Amino acid sequence: MIKLGLVGEGIAKSQSPDLHERLGASLGEPVRYDLVDSRGVADFDFPNAIQKLRAEGYRGTNVTFPFKEKAAQLADIRGEGVRRVGTANTLLFDADGLRAENTDYTGFISAYRHSFGSQPAGEVLLIGAGGVGRAVACALGELAVSHIHILEHDASRAESLSRDLNAMGINAACITSEQAQQELPQWQGVVNCSPIGHINHPGCPIDTAGLGAQHWVFDAVYIPAHTELLNAAHKAGAKTLSGVDLFVFQGVDAFRFFTADCITSEQIDPHVIPLRTHYIEQLVSPSAHSMP
Repeated sequence: MIKLGLVGEGIAKSQSPDLHERLGASLGEPVRYDLVDSRGVADFDFPNAIQKLRAEGYRGTNVTFPFKEKAAQLADIRGEGVRRVGTANTLLFDADGLRAENTDYTGFISAYRHSFGSQPAGEVLLIGAGGVGRAVACALGELAVSHIHILEHDASRAESLSRDLNAMGINAACITSEQAQQELPQWQGVVNCSPIGHINHPGCPIDTAGLGAQHWVFDAVYIPAHTELLNAAHKAGAKTLSGVDLFVFQGVDAFRFFTADCITSEQIDPHVIPLRTHYIEQLVSPSAHSMP
């Protein structure tokens, strides 16, 4: 049996155990996937939690808010996505050390192309410059983004991301909430990579009055799948991309890493779209008729 985990804060409702165990069962490879939740744990020691999983024979672990930057720093070996983004959401206990990968980066590219094809991302408002925000911003660089406007309450974090993106050749600048509200109708994309909208952080990250049919909107939050932001985008006639899509595509990419020694990518490929369909039906469709 392959033992996997997820380390993060407030993850009790995560669908990751179901995804990995379901995918493993479909491929005839039993998987056990456990949650290590730091919520309510005084002085939670992230490096110690990772070391404990390794000592207990886990193949690897996913990492989510707020530990993605620490995961990248902790690793001995960093994959291309981690080197590009600076954060990690997947850690593998390899024989030659702790290896970090970033499947938020690859997963967002796959999710965007699945829903929007070759449509250029255009000018995009990015809300949140943390771990997933960095990954999605770098992914947008592969999706014909023309400019990224960064809205982040932590000024130093926003400036750091802006500098790094510009160094990669991706046009980016920090903005205020007032600027975002004023300029939003002229832009094409809105991306929420902050926790606002999550069941533990309810609300809407921006004033949605400027949303219209010219926009595409993505919300990384998927619990609940119908966030206030996506509901507003739907009402405005905008195209939407659910956090469920990122959840599925990044999860499958992580599963590829976890099982590379026993399952080929070609074996996994036919299961991806049926898996997406399953989670869209489970998490998105039940509320479709009750949307405001």
